[in-house]
Amino acid sequence: MQRRGLLVILSSPSGAGKSTLSRRLMAWDPTLKFSVSATTRAPRPGEVDGREYYFRSRAEFEDMVAAGEMLEHAEVFGNFYGSPKGPVVAAMEAGRDTLFDIDWQGGQQIRNSVLGRDVVSIFILPPSIAELERRLTTRAQDAPEVIAARMEKSLAEISHWAEYDYVLVNSDLDAAEQELRTILTAERMRRDRQPWLNEFVRGLNREFEAR
Repeated sequence: MQRRGLLVILSSPSGAGKSTLSRRLMAWDPTLKFSVSATTRAPRPGEVDGREYYFRSRAEFEDMVAAGEMLEHAEVFGNFYGSPKGPVVAAMEAGRDTLFDIDWQGGQQIRNSVLGRDVVSIFILPPSIAELERRLTTRAQDAPEVIAARMEKSLAEISHWAEYDYVLVNSDLDAAEQELRTILTAERMRRDRQPWLNEFVRGLNREFEAR
């Protein structure tokens, strides 16, 4: 009774909460695995290669793209980001779900790929632009000029909200987490995610015929 694995895409402007919600979702369901992206940006304090990201040089990243090893990739704020394809396909075929914390560009590429029918895409909106800026400032990870660039970029990112299957407003983390759980539970139960059902129903019909 193994189902096909899902590719669960979470996107949002920086600071809207997708990374925090991703961690909460995986804590709720440890079988949900995070897609570790490759990037050309430098590691931030505390980040470890292969855990938060695969940190690669620009030349190494371009070689991976040329070899067809990326499911999606994009350039964001002067750095490349991308999702290695192999682990995602293996997980999907084994019935395991993969969670993507990526921007709209990466989400669009995955939705338009050969794996598009296995995608569940969710966009996270902030409750207000003022709150978005406050979150970016208080997390103290970026310089003021970087925060300004992220705020400027947020308008373009939010404009893609209607391309997603689901849209959540993250005004309360607990409520947003519960909504994500509900979405994932329902999507896992969809008939077209259960390839075993055809044979199961044929077996029921054979039982009727044998009566």
